[in-house]
Amino acid sequence: MARKAWKRKVGIDVASKNSFGAQGTLQVGADSYEIYRLAAAGDVSRLPYSLKILLENLLRTEDGANITAEHVRAVAGWDAKAKPSTEIQFTPARVVMQDFTGVPCVVDLATMREAMSDLGGDPNKINPLAPAELVIDHSVIADVFGAPDSFARNVELEYERNKERYQFLRWGQGAFDDFKVVPPGTGIVHQVNIEHLARTVMVRDGVAYPDTCVGTDSHTTMVNGLGVVGWGVGGIEAEAAMLGQPVSMLIPRVVGFKLSGALPEGTTATDLVLTITEKLRQHGVVGKFVEFYGPGVAEVPLANRATIGNMSPEYGSTIAVFPIDEETVRYLRLTGRQDQEVALVEAYAKEQGLWHDPDIEPEYSEYLELDLSSVVPSIAGPKRPQDRVSLSDGKAAFRTSLGDYADHDDAPHTDVDEAVEETFPASDPVAIRDGNGGEETREVVSAAARANGRPSKRVAVTLDDGTECELDHGAVVIAAITSCTNTSNPSVMIGAALVAKKAVERGLNRKPWVKTTLAPGSKVVMDYYERAGLTPYLEKIGFHLVGYGCTTCIGNSGPLLEEVSAAVNEHDLAVVSVLSGNRNFEGRINPDVKMNYLASPPLVVAYALAGTMDLDLTTEPLGTDTQGQPVYLSDLWPTPAEIEEVVESAIASEMFTRDYADVFAGDEIWQSLPTPSGDTFEWDAGSTYVRKPPYFDGMQPTPSPVTDIAGARVLAKLGDSVTTDHISPAGAIKVDSPAGEYLSSHGVSRRDFNSYGSRRGNHEVMIRGTFANIRLRNQLAPGTEGGFTRDFTKADAPVTSIYEASVAYAEAGVPLVVLAGKEYGSGSSRDWAAKGTALLGVRAVIAESFERIHRSNLIGMGVLPLQFPEGESAESLGLTGEETFEITGVEALNDGDTPSTVKVKAGDTEFDAVVRIDTPGEAEYYRHGGIMQYVLRGLL
Repeated sequence: MARKAWKRKVGIDVASKNSFGAQGTLQVGADSYEIYRLAAAGDVSRLPYSLKILLENLLRTEDGANITAEHVRAVAGWDAKAKPSTEIQFTPARVVMQDFTGVPCVVDLATMREAMSDLGGDPNKINPLAPAELVIDHSVIADVFGAPDSFARNVELEYERNKERYQFLRWGQGAFDDFKVVPPGTGIVHQVNIEHLARTVMVRDGVAYPDTCVGTDSHTTMVNGLGVVGWGVGGIEAEAAMLGQPVSMLIPRVVGFKLSGALPEGTTATDLVLTITEKLRQHGVVGKFVEFYGPGVAEVPLANRATIGNMSPEYGSTIAVFPIDEETVRYLRLTGRQDQEVALVEAYAKEQGLWHDPDIEPEYSEYLELDLSSVVPSIAGPKRPQDRVSLSDGKAAFRTSLGDYADHDDAPHTDVDEAVEETFPASDPVAIRDGNGGEETREVVSAAARANGRPSKRVAVTLDDGTECELDHGAVVIAAITSCTNTSNPSVMIGAALVAKKAVERGLNRKPWVKTTLAPGSKVVMDYYERAGLTPYLEKIGFHLVGYGCTTCIGNSGPLLEEVSAAVNEHDLAVVSVLSGNRNFEGRINPDVKMNYLASPPLVVAYALAGTMDLDLTTEPLGTDTQGQPVYLSDLWPTPAEIEEVVESAIASEMFTRDYADVFAGDEIWQSLPTPSGDTFEWDAGSTYVRKPPYFDGMQPTPSPVTDIAGARVLAKLGDSVTTDHISPAGAIKVDSPAGEYLSSHGVSRRDFNSYGSRRGNHEVMIRGTFANIRLRNQLAPGTEGGFTRDFTKADAPVTSIYEASVAYAEAGVPLVVLAGKEYGSGSSRDWAAKGTALLGVRAVIAESFERIHRSNLIGMGVLPLQFPEGESAESLGLTGEETFEITGVEALNDGDTPSTVKVKAGDTEFDAVVRIDTPGEAEYYRHGGIMQYVLRGLL
């Protein structure tokens, strides 16, 4: 079938039925564009910005079948207070991917081509029908740091480890239309998206319409700062979107978040977003749209808006969008967009009522408000991004949390001990002095302070260069300026560099046990550092460029200093990382580090200088200068005027134009990679990186009926806030793990294991790493931590690895279920959290509540998401996980209906579980065994 005809078949890029007469033209300068006017659907002036975007989407794609006039009326006449119940089909304008999630997407598309051929269809139908862009940003690891050649050496290692994956992606770029790859060493996907890929208003075949997107990374929402409605989905949903399948969704509730005032001096965008994260988590916005409005919007620079949008998954909303205004236009112009593009954005937004008017308050389902002037310097930790702590309370909060991570039998450690015990060196990572000598301190310390102790385990360490130091609980061993969240923001990046400059001028340096890394989200950051003359100061205290990628934020922090790692593990120290990222979940950042804190880039520098979390940065000195005087954070903190002066003088639009001029070309190494060719991929049976997955093995043209679940056993019984980091394989691969043993058996040496993320194209590795996070606590195997369970196919139900147990269950023909608590599957939009679950043989997950993306992904892999009755849990029902489960009522789906509940019998306990298949579209996916099977059969 010709490409144009195929597009017509799936409703892409074809004329709308135009039932409302919305089609018209918009003249912008000398150019004319076809548009679909919102006003044709009625008075929508008070409709939230985000719903206006959805309304335009429906007007333009109305086909009379999947998208009807009734759908248009439902959005145009949206009832703000109603419970979401009306399903619509949203057609994103484009798809963005990063390489960890993008490689399995391309693997799946390659496999679908073969399956299509096997079923007698046209394999070329498996082709992106909307622009799909992939940025390679997740693979670089900060192995080398603190040296001028750190970047070059890390990139070299990256290519060595990932050559096979990169060759596969280059094949995909040639084999698929509308699929482009941004090579390694360029930037982080979300920063590249806002600085270059995002259009804000798209133009295709002469039609102008709002830029919308879905992305295979939960932080796709960063683009919301540009007025682009987009969110993270699993790779399986992204594949469907690329193939022309609309995203099924319920018209959401929209939370209006009114901003007023302005940020006070001394606070940053990071402080703002941590405050918003805490506030929205407390309010409850999972599955809802969040939209910012009000007079304070104009006071929020675009980079700050992007930071706020980026953190949307941390507070659980689907999006967190800012409307288009003068600041949007200014940013587009700054980042090198062409004049006509910028003019179109402004003209289109004003024509369609999408331009922000602070005097008009849209109608919202729920309302929140924040006075920006109330924001204070903040950090978040030690294990969740929503656990905000005022910087002034950071020391006390750390001490409170430390008891959960350190041995309670460790000697108590008090401020009095620290202040008067002169035998400890000044570089002591836990020493807290007033800078004026021990006697004065002795006189002013109160009896209350004497009792304010904490566990302490002081360990002497001699580093490789001969430096002698002492570690204790709370020592900061990683200080990383990392992640798209903050490295896209010039104000905080320049602020960090100015803190470094002032520190160097006072003679301060990082503590020798701290691993310091700088990983910007684009090359533009290093351009303006160089232009401002700030790079030498960062490098002087150890913040050398280590790569353009996510690095520490996704667990690619690389190893600690060898001597530090040995001391931490031998003495079980609860050490700390501080990073300017968006995620600090347990086990994510580094296997040696138990406590992780999010902070702004300037505070990351400050903690590198301090070397400990057990310090009040607001009142206690970071160190002593060359004159013997104490240096406080306030001495180093730049004023807004200082930051603005550097921003104005060092950042120019030509930097963006130059750095993105040939963004898809890559360096010499990329261009010299041997690239396979052909419409179908030639799988290498010996590959340990890219293997053909089994999703379509034995697939028939029509689906088999769904069945009830009988004789099931529990694979894992989990608590609250189990994230996709806990479920999906991520980070380093241990030698003695099932995945490590698999690689070793295939001749891969330990040094070449790479990470789980880099091996997402190999289902054999990923199955073995599912539920294997080192911090996972499976209540079915008490006393263990990591990927362990009990195998009830054996008489004594021994403890074994989750993978080995799943193999035994599969051989015995026993289906599996997972029991969980609240917020199951929060965190990143990792499709492997669902793929691995399905491939382990799990048929259903029963949880108290689900996060949106993971619930959707489970359905997309044919796994049934069920919810305990309101107010009930595994504990309240007395479930131990040792029961045999029967789930009946599922077969009602075969009649075209979705039951609201199904009957669950677990041993002697029975209850009605809520079926969390929320839309008819999701029901279709489940009936077909998954979304990929549904799309493939549809393409036949």
